[in-house]
Amino acid sequence: MTIAPSAGSLAELLPGSWHIGATNFPMWLRGDRLSPTLTYEVRSEQPLKFLDTVTYTTPAGVAKTIVGVDTFRGDGSDAAGFVWRGRGLLFPFASHWTVEGVGRSDEFVVTRFSKSLVTPAGVDIMVRHGAQLDAQELRTIVATSPEEFGLEPEDLASLTWLELPTTA
Repeated sequence: MTIAPSAGSLAELLPGSWHIGATNFPMWLRGDRLSPTLTYEVRSEQPLKFLDTVTYTTPAGVAKTIVGVDTFRGDGSDAAGFVWRGRGLLFPFASHWTVEGVGRSDEFVVTRFSKSLVTPAGVDIMVRHGAQLDAQELRTIVATSPEEFGLEPEDLASLTWLELPTTA
């Protein structure tokens, strides 16, 4: 179901670890960043801020991490969402993203990223770690009613569906 982008609902929804189930974001499709996992930890509630830790593996099996902070910039409008700012050497980089929709029992979320200085606009469908949902089931649910998750037909057509860990 599409959710209202309020700080309270997002503070309850997002904490925990998520796997990328589908994406059109080049960072996950080039083949040099495998098995991405995103972990959100609430750092403050006023304003809502998350520590955002992305882990992935290189083709050589080396684990890598990207750390940033997501700050909610919500006013109840369609533009409400987060501003991600990198930490450390990535501090100069920022991007804006929103939660477009949420799947049953909060098992998955659809996020949309705006174009930034160094990345194109994109869509990720993230599946909560431990969700009882396989890749084919996710694809079927989203393809059956994409508008329910804030997706246009061209968004759906642009997605690459990734294999989920056996215990997503």
